[in-house]
Amino acid sequence: MELKKVEVSVISDLHLATHACKAKAVLRYLKSIDPDKLILNGDIIDSWRFSRSYFPKSHLKVVRQIIKMMEKGVKVIYITGNHDDFMRKFDKIKLGNLSITNHYILEKKGHRTWIFHGDILDDIIHRAKWLAKSGAAIYGLLTLINKFINALLKLADIKEVTIYKSIKTFLNKKSNTYSHFEKAILNAAHNKNCQTVICGHTHSPRDIQLTDHKTDIRYINCGDWVEHLSAAEFSDNTWSLVYFSEKSEDDTNSEVDIPNKKDLYQQLYREITFPAMQHN
Repeated sequence: MELKKVEVSVISDLHLATHACKAKAVLRYLKSIDPDKLILNGDIIDSWRFSRSYFPKSHLKVVRQIIKMMEKGVKVIYITGNHDDFMRKFDKIKLGNLSITNHYILEKKGHRTWIFHGDILDDIIHRAKWLAKSGAAIYGLLTLINKFINALLKLADIKEVTIYKSIKTFLNKKSNTYSHFEKAILNAAHNKNCQTVICGHTHSPRDIQLTDHKTDIRYINCGDWVEHLSAAEFSDNTWSLVYFSEKSEDDTNSEVDIPNKKDLYQQLYREITFPAMQHN
């Protein structure tokens, strides 16, 4: 398969380690592109709902694919989000082709693009983090219920539904929450002297122009890999919001081989106990 050449790809809100993550779709997308830079714009690993008992092979394959991309020379920039905020203490750390930062400014031919997760402008995260975490727990419960319902619908040959997406669409019609968020972005962008701002966090892909009496910016929300399977891509000096189709061939023939716990333990035991045998 011919890879799609892009200068920069920005993806956010993978929420690895949760049942909501569409890891197979993430893996197919990563294998379909050839970027110079891959920007992971927060909430990649979900530490709020992380469990040692749930990190399946499909999620590990995503991590391995990112590592393979770095090995091939792709610059990976990990921007921290609220669900992986434990990494914020590693701001400005660089390890080979991996950089960890809390925000990033991309300059191309005099055009400045400010990329950050977006939670820093979310009042709920700062004023009532417990409420945000409760919402994440409810979201996780809805995901499990949704999986059960869709399994029944599949048996009846009925189209799948996404409960949380429908609820969010309904609530957004009744609320101006995101308009407040966008106003905060507009003010922040003016202070940063940027012409484009890219966020994640809201799980709502957007590509609009924001304007007030002092600033005119392009706001792109690169969406998520739970509901929308969307990304922001930069090619030919232009940003685009793209959607990836989940209806692709199943990734059953992936070359990424991840051993199970027993095999991994035995391999480690052999390497430590019989190091000389490894060189024969």
